[in-house]
Parts: sequence; structure tokens; C-alpha cells
Amino acid sequence: MSTTPYIAPEMHELGITQNIVEIATEHAQGFPVKRVTLEIGQLSAVMPDAIRFCFDVCCRGTVLEGSTLEILEIPGLGKCRQCGTEVALNEPFGICDHCGSADLEIVRGTELKIKEMEVKEVCA
Repeated sequence: MSTTPYIAPEMHELGITQNIVEIATEHAQGFPVKRVTLEIGQLSAVMPDAIRFCFDVCCRGTVLEGSTLEILEIPGLGKCRQCGTEVALNEPFGICDHCGSADLEIVRGTELKIKEMEVKEVCA
């Protein structure tokens, strides 16, 4: 019997979401945030639905409370190291459609970044 505790998939995303909220809070410099836009690559092993689930909870009591979360999912893309052909990827591995090689370099789809955020300006 394994002694490793069961960790729900959302636990990984909870920590990621907490970090996103911390970074956005720091950059907002005390101003209320209206919207946060993330780019999440389809090959990043991050579940966008779990990030959405955690976002409101993590934002409570911060300048992000009540803000909207927008997630742009970035499709995976590989480049064959043998022939240079670009190949769409749904997983972090694949086969070149042109030459059949499995030697692919991932060139897009592993992203996880805050693309932008919209802050409410408060007039004095």
C-alpha cells in the first residue's frame, strides 16, 4: 500500500493560481483589477478549468476580487529536427507528418503567463 497522499488535480493549479494572484496584485500597485488574461499552452500540463475554479477563491480579499479571468489556450506546435516541418501537437511528443521522425522540438504550447491585466483607475 502506498503512503503517498492523494492529491486532487486542482491542488497543482491552486498553487499556480495563488502565484498568479500574487504577481497580479503586486503589479496592480493597490488599484482594483477588472480583468486578468492568461496564456496557457495546451502542452503545459496546466488545466484551464481548474485555474478558473481556483481563481475566485484565491482573489478573495485582494485587489483582484470580482475581476474577470480570461484564458487563451495556446495550441501545441513542434518542429521536426530532421526536415524542419512544423507539426501540430496535442501531446508533448509526436511524429512528423512529412518524414516520420519522432525527433521533434516543441516550439509552442508550453506557455503559462499573464498576458495582460486591466486595472480600474481611481480618480482622486
